[in-house]
Amino acid sequence: MEHTNLKPATKFIHAGLTPDPATGAIMTPIYQTSTYVQDGVGNHKGYEYSRTLNPTRHALEKNIAAIENGNYGACFGSGLAAIDCVIKMLNPGDEVISTNDLYGGTYRIFKTIFEKYGIKFHFVPMGDPSAVAQYVNENTRLIWVETPTNPMMNIVDIKAMAAIAREAGALLAVDNTFATPYLQTPLDLGADIVMHSATKYLGGHSDVVMGILVVKDEKLATEMYRIQNSSGAVTAPFDSFLVLRGIKTLHVRMQRHCENGERIAHFLKSHPKVDKVYWPGFEDHPNHEVAKAQMSGFGGMISFSLKGNKLEDAHAIVSKVKIFALAESLGGVESLIGHPATMTHASIPKEEREKSGVVDSLIRLSVGIEDAGDLVADLEQALA
Repeated sequence: MEHTNLKPATKFIHAGLTPDPATGAIMTPIYQTSTYVQDGVGNHKGYEYSRTLNPTRHALEKNIAAIENGNYGACFGSGLAAIDCVIKMLNPGDEVISTNDLYGGTYRIFKTIFEKYGIKFHFVPMGDPSAVAQYVNENTRLIWVETPTNPMMNIVDIKAMAAIAREAGALLAVDNTFATPYLQTPLDLGADIVMHSATKYLGGHSDVVMGILVVKDEKLATEMYRIQNSSGAVTAPFDSFLVLRGIKTLHVRMQRHCENGERIAHFLKSHPKVDKVYWPGFEDHPNHEVAKAQMSGFGGMISFSLKGNKLEDAHAIVSKVKIFALAESLGGVESLIGHPATMTHASIPKEEREKSGVVDSLIRLSVGIEDAGDLVADLEQALA
C-alpha cells in the first residue's frame, strides 16, 4: 500500500503490507522455512535462503521502514545485534560520539567488544549541542543518540545533532526505542539511521526479542543488508509475525502509556518521599522545549530518586509493589519497575553511572496500560 500520505494510525496497520498472494490471508503468514525451491539455477521468486530474506521478516522490514518514514528496514535477533550492525560499518581508527547517559548494553558493546578493534568512543552529555561539537575531529564517523535517554529521560536535540554530523561528514544514528515512531520520527529530523529494540514498545507484549534498523539512503541500506546477511544475526519468522501484530496496536497503546505516564509523573512529583522525578513533560525538565518540538507526546517512561538516596529504600519499594512487576525491559502492556544501578545499568562503573545521575536510589518505571488509578495506588502503598 502507498503510505506517504497516510496518517500514523493508518500507516501502523497497513503500510508496506499486502494480503498474502497465495490465499488472500489478511495477516502475513509465518513462513517457517529455511530454504525455497528454485525453478532453475538462479530462477527463484525473490527468496533463496531465510538468513538472507524471509517473507514474514521482509513484510515487517517494509512496514517498519514505512512507519519511520524511511525506505529500507532490517530486522535483527536483538536490539544489540542491530547496534552491532551499525558499528560494523566503521573501521579501526574511527571515532564515535555518544551520550554519557546510555543504555548499559549499548555501553557494554561499545566498550568491551568494539573498543579493542580500534574504534574510539566518547561518552558526553548531549543536552547542549555545543558541548558535543568540541569532540568532533577528522576521525569522527558516527554520532550515537538516545532521546529520551535511558534512564534519565534526557532530551537530545536531533536536528542540532544532525547539523553537527553533517558538518563532520559523519552519520547520525538515533535509538528511538523509548519514543517510538508514534511520538518521534528521527529520519524526518535529519538522522541517517534509526534503531529500535523492538522487544519494547513495537512488540509491546513482552513476548519477543528483536532489533530493527531503518535508513533512507540506498548506499547505506546496501551496507546494512550486507552486514545483516554476512553476520547472520537475523530474527525468526515467528518473532517477525509477533512484532507485525504488535505494531498494529502501537498507536492505541502509546496513547494510554502517555496518559498513564503523565498521571504517575505528577503523583510522584507531589509525594513527600520522592526527591526528583525525571519525565520530559515537566516544564522544568532539561530541554523540555526541545521535547515539545520533536515529540508529539512524552511517553510512559519515568525515573525518580528518593530523599536520603539510600539503596535499601529503593530495594524496599521495588519489592513491595503488587501491580508493577520487578523486571528488566520495558514497553510492554504491563507496568514494570526496575532499579537501574543494579539491573539495566550494572555494567557501567559506579563512578560513571553516578556522573550521569544513576544514583543508588534511582527507580525506573515503564508505565503500562492498566487502570491509572490502580497504578497510583500501588506506588502509594509501596512508598508508604
